[in-house]
Order: sequence, then C-alpha cells, then structure tokens
Amino acid sequence: MATLSDSAIATLLQPYVIDKAAIPQTLYPQLSMYLDLLVKWNARTNLTAIRDPEEIVRRHFGESLFAAQYLDPAAATLLDFGSGAGFPGLPIALLRPGIKVTLAESQNKKATFLREVVRSLKLTTEVWAARAETMPECRVFHTVTLRAVDNMAAALAAAAPRASRDLLLLSNAEAGVPPEFSPHPPISIPTTQNSVLLRATRL
Repeated sequence: MATLSDSAIATLLQPYVIDKAAIPQTLYPQLSMYLDLLVKWNARTNLTAIRDPEEIVRRHFGESLFAAQYLDPAAATLLDFGSGAGFPGLPIALLRPGIKVTLAESQNKKATFLREVVRSLKLTTEVWAARAETMPECRVFHTVTLRAVDNMAAALAAAAPRASRDLLLLSNAEAGVPPEFSPHPPISIPTTQNSVLLRATRL
C-alpha cells in the first residue's frame, strides 16, 4: 500500500504547480513510489530530518517542482550539487525528462539511496557518488542547483565553475552570487515563511 495516494500527493502539490497542463501523467505515480522508498529508507538511515510524509511532499517535492518550473527552457543538462536525498534534482528529472540530470552526493548511504530510486523509477539520471569538485574539469552543465547546503558561500564558489549558464538556488536567505553571474529577482517559494528561489545567469 502506498504511503500516500497519487491524488493526495497531487492535492498537496497544488500550491507549487504553476501550469497544471505541463505536468506529465507519470509524475504523481512516480512521486508516490519515490515517497515510499524515502519513508522506508529514512526509517533506518537518516536521509532527511522531515519524517511526516505530507510534509516531505510539501517541503521536498513541492519546493523542488516549483524550482523546476523556473528553469531556462533551453536547459539540457543539470547538476544537483550536494543532492542529499535527491532534492531538487530527482523531481526536476521527473518533471523535465528531457534534461540530463546528474546528482552529486558524497555520502555513501545517500548515494546508494539515490541509485535505488533511479533504478526503481527506471530513470537515466546519473549519480556521482563523490564530491562534485572531484569531477573532471571538462564536466560542465547548463544549470547547477543548490538547496539546503551547509555552507552556501563555499558551495557556490565550488559550483560556479560547473555552470555554463545558470545557478539555481533554493535558500532561506538571499545568497550573494559569484561576480560572474547576474541574479534575477528572487521569487518567494509558496507556503514558506522565508525561503526564496534565486536564479543567476552567467554574464
């Protein structure tokens, strides 16, 4: 039995969906399977501090899908820097299957979980099970996403060289972007008190 039904997930995600017509039919069943795996794994290994399934859908799935809708339509490749349990990278991969997503996660237990989700959902998403900084210098991506990283300034400095076009940040505060990027106006994330989405484009 699913942790939450497809319709329950769809209802919880309504505030985060800008264009319902752009949602693929496969999205909610895939998110339901993702949620089942996350709840199961989270019971024995700490993937996320949020334990309530509905709050996971709102905070993790919702915020990630909201960010996905503000990606440059031309984005063909994306690096999720410090992906954790897959946010925002995996929901982006589900909403925008045309984007080649790479999840960089150095903690082995989290990288193992990400591989299990990718396998279960039959995705082509790559899992880089090491620090993103260890990638070959030639590995660059149209967009690099960062969410809930411990040291945003240090992460931004490491992430910036990997972004050929955009940085996309989900943050509780307006982060200062590297000087070679121009920030777009921040966008408040629905149902949150102080979380913002900040996109910055390379000059």
